Amino acid sequence: MIAKLIPVDGSAPISITRDITIVGRKRGHCDMVVDHQGVSKLHCAIAKTDGLLFIRDLGSTNGTKVNGQRVMRGALLPGDELAFGSMKYRVHLGPGEPEVGPDEKTEMLSVFPIASREEPLEPQFVAAESVEQSDSDVRLVSDD
Repeated sequence: MIAKLIPVDGSAPISITRDITIVGRKRGHCDMVVDHQGVSKLHCAIAKTDGLLFIRDLGSTNGTKVNGQRVMRGALLPGDELAFGSMKYRVHLGPGEPEVGPDEKTEMLSVFPIASREEPLEPQFVAAESVEQSDSDVRLVSDD
């Protein structure tokens, strides 16, 4: 499984290759160094297990946000927006490399009325030649 954080600003994607990745400003202690004042020295941990990513805030001052919501811990899903301070990343999880470029917007389709029949459908009953006695309310019949 390939796990990457793709910066929203268009810079190079960051691969998540370790089982536990520590994110923060402190060089020598963090696996992913984010040199930004809004990011704490030891900001958060990203765990990769069984093809999934999980996030845990490490008591950061400005918090860790997933899709705009501050979280202490939780799962990261493909396409989620992960933010530390003002740095924002899109989560990629999958078998292949992510497509880096502008996000595709959801296409809205026009709503068309459904054509209706002029005459309502008549219920059709099938006469069975023989029906065995049963306690069931369901009868199976064949068109043969």
